[in-house]
Amino acid sequence: MNPFDLSNRVAIVTGGNGGIGLGMARGLANAGAAVVVAGRNKEKNTAAVADLESLGAKAAAVEVNVTDPASCRAMIAAAVGRFGRLDILINNAGTNIRKQPTEYSLAEWHEVLETNLTSAFVCAQAAHPEMRRAGGGKIINIGSMMSIFGASFAVPYAASKGGIVQMTKGLATAWAKDNIQVNAVLPGWIDTDLTRKAREQVKGLHERVLERTPAGRWGITADFAGIAVFLSSPASDFITGTAIPVDGGYSVQG
Repeated sequence: MNPFDLSNRVAIVTGGNGGIGLGMARGLANAGAAVVVAGRNKEKNTAAVADLESLGAKAAAVEVNVTDPASCRAMIAAAVGRFGRLDILINNAGTNIRKQPTEYSLAEWHEVLETNLTSAFVCAQAAHPEMRRAGGGKIINIGSMMSIFGASFAVPYAASKGGIVQMTKGLATAWAKDNIQVNAVLPGWIDTDLTRKAREQVKGLHERVLERTPAGRWGITADFAGIAVFLSSPASDFITGTAIPVDGGYSVQG
């Protein structure tokens, strides 16, 4: 038996139509999973499904607004309706607003927290009964190196991603009895649309990242395929409540 085989497993990836989410979705597809891509952009969803189908996978798309709890619950129901079960949930959807702390409005604070943290809880809560019916499941919450470090220009983001780690531990403890493993992945500086904007907004960021990262490069979305498969597969059945950096060694530097 291949402990990394995901044949006959069904996965949802929020924010799975691009960036890290699509990198993870590709990994799951290559391992045999049926993948439901969930995102707001219909055109990007369609393109992502075609991408996954080109790998030989079963794939579908669901439009979702993760800041709306009813939409999150409908996403879970749609995935189960399409493929009959749910085994894997990757809570990847996220946003950031870069400002100094004194410049944030309360509405902006809530936007970041609700998108990054509250949505992950609502989706996990909705996924739980379906995973119990399937005999167990895997939940992967996407944190950040900002779960570990602070940054003057990302206070709400860091708060949300720190919350992801603690929420992961709590859910892991609560649902171990149901054979549901819950883990977090903490991306470092990864080359995506969001971080390209960061490089435009934060002077000298590119050079500082390269200087501090032992791997000597920015991460790419393909770097997340393996960790997605590992944490979604039987290979990780005795691993729960962890937060694993995927950052080229950035977080181990003093």
